[in-house]
Amino acid sequence: TAFNCGRRVTTLIPQEVVCIAGAAAEGAEQNHLNVPISDHGPWATAMNNLGIMPVGISGHQLVSDSLCIQRYDPSLGLIAPINPMMAGISLIQPPPGSTSSLVPPPPSDIPVIKEIIHCKSCTLFPQNPNLPPPSTRERPPGCKTVFVGGLPENATEEIIREVFDQCGEITAIRKSKKNFCHIRFSEEFMVDKAIYLSGYRMRIGSSTDKKDSGRIHVDFAQARDDLYEWECKQRFMAREERHRWKIHEDRLRPPSPPPVVHYSEHEAALLADRLKDDNKFSEATGVLFTWIDRGEVNRRTANHFYSMIQSANSHVRRLMNEKAQHEEEMEIAKEAFKNALMAILTQCKMPS
Repeated sequence: TAFNCGRRVTTLIPQEVVCIAGAAAEGAEQNHLNVPISDHGPWATAMNNLGIMPVGISGHQLVSDSLCIQRYDPSLGLIAPINPMMAGISLIQPPPGSTSSLVPPPPSDIPVIKEIIHCKSCTLFPQNPNLPPPSTRERPPGCKTVFVGGLPENATEEIIREVFDQCGEITAIRKSKKNFCHIRFSEEFMVDKAIYLSGYRMRIGSSTDKKDSGRIHVDFAQARDDLYEWECKQRFMAREERHRWKIHEDRLRPPSPPPVVHYSEHEAALLADRLKDDNKFSEATGVLFTWIDRGEVNRRTANHFYSMIQSANSHVRRLMNEKAQHEEEMEIAKEAFKNALMAILTQCKMPS
């Protein structure tokens, strides 16, 4: 970055960029170059050696293409050519605490540094960070149980519980005589904490005996209890989903029609009166059809149904006659309106 200090320009080049350029590193013992602003030769040569096209304040190129060094190849993942005169571009690392968006984020693949874990009865030493992490099998569904192998021969169930109680609540420990055991936790996320201890070397007390030391290996275990609880949980979630879907469907379903009363002589008499009422005729005919569909018609009720059907038929006939009468009146009114309109139009067209 060039800082204008009266008549001189100070160009600061970090040592890392000089090492990348290679050509500028030879004989460069200092990071500060004092170059007069009127002389672009040394400054342009330094920028050209860094693989950056030197550009003047006016924007024109200070060095011809034939003298420029081959630019960095972007496909190689190196620095792309930039213009040092652009605002916001700096070759100097921003100071600590700077909020500049050009500061690269810290690498995400930094290995996790494990520390020594001190327990009451034993000590856990992490493995060499240069070694590959311990391998694990595919995690079974609903896994709450881990396999712990490589235990010291003198490790007891109390020592194992003391170590793995830090991961969460333990519900059961099944220890074998062959330096391994199975530990079941109350929750699934506690298994991940237990897997973190894989690769540690356990030493009981301060003893150096081989039977008091061992490199533990923690891995996922497939237990029938875990699988059964997971299946029960899946079935419960499926039932809850079906219940929610049923409630959603019931909310979208249109309301059911009102229930139809059962047939009786009293209801038949009331229905006969409603069939004669213009406002209740539609509802009454629906009840009549429902009774007929239910098979309420028999020898004892035949007369009631015959009278109700005759009443409905006479009501329909009356409605049809009224409809025809109203249509005839409508046609007469249309004809009268047409004649009156033609008379008005004829008068308007007559010459004054």
